[in-house]
Amino acid sequence: MPRRAACLFVPAVLVVFPMLTAALEPEVAEFIFESSPFPSAHASTIVETREGLVAAWFGGTREGANDVGIWLSRRVNGKWSAPVEVANGVQPDATRYPTWNPVLFEMRQGELTIFQRDGAHTRRRGGMARTSEDVRPAWGNARRLPDGILGPIKNKPTRLSDGTILAPSSTETPETPSTWRVHFERSRNGGATWDVVRPPSTSDGAPIEAIQPSILLHADGRLQAIGRTRSGRLFETWSADRGQTWTPLTLTTLPNPSAGTDALTLKDGRHLLIYNHTPQGRTPLNVAVTRDGKIWEIAHVLENEPGEYSYPAVIQTSDGLVHITYTWRRERIKHVVLDPAKLK
Repeated sequence: MPRRAACLFVPAVLVVFPMLTAALEPEVAEFIFESSPFPSAHASTIVETREGLVAAWFGGTREGANDVGIWLSRRVNGKWSAPVEVANGVQPDATRYPTWNPVLFEMRQGELTIFQRDGAHTRRRGGMARTSEDVRPAWGNARRLPDGILGPIKNKPTRLSDGTILAPSSTETPETPSTWRVHFERSRNGGATWDVVRPPSTSDGAPIEAIQPSILLHADGRLQAIGRTRSGRLFETWSADRGQTWTPLTLTTLPNPSAGTDALTLKDGRHLLIYNHTPQGRTPLNVAVTRDGKIWEIAHVLENEPGEYSYPAVIQTSDGLVHITYTWRRERIKHVVLDPAKLK
């Protein structure tokens, strides 16, 4: 059992400023595709490479159907390319399984990796990964990660200043209802080997069922992870030793309808969170910011109409702009660009 970090952290609270949420206009708001060979799309991921933006998601008849594969598009000269299927769950015997939750990450410069899961592997076994040199259309064969290593679950890894790659991950046991538990996978050699670190259980009260964390980097060296639960609110956990140990999970005051979130630390030191600000349903979809990880302020509302707007992914590109992708009504993937200087 990892030792508990000797630090006291205050749960996050929310401050709402309605006048500010109405003032921001996105730099870009567009769909990655208008039409596609699949009727349903979900769980997008986005990354910046030296050749531009790359986005991926899973698409097919519906989530869990055997025809669901991983689809990818590149943004070139301000336009997204037509979606191309780059991975699926086809086995050597031609059996096909559904795929889900791709995560794009540049493990090394010029080497893009797409982490994926498919139904051929139980939730307790290793995830899968494919690599593309120089972001070319041809991707290598899927390779299985070591047993017990799932790779990042939904949200992007974080590269620490010493080169350590910290992948936010979680498990869902196969029974129904499943048991959810957060963990982190650390690699100090570019992904050749991984260590698993789990936050300790709470000393009192019921365990918090949580998955799909995102990692924030604080100026004092602490790490904060925040994400999805079954408890009606987002969870958080903190590390004071670069992710080697974590505090027990606690609930924030931010609502969560058991839906995926994503977050990042901006270059100006603030932290940004994309989440559904509701305990039920998947609208609205909000942008909130904080300086200390405790007091969050709503800065923008991405969607507030009836429908499902969910599973965001967010990055900050080299030009300082924030790029967000998310599921739009399970039909398309939307791409929105914000100027963080306007997020007051």
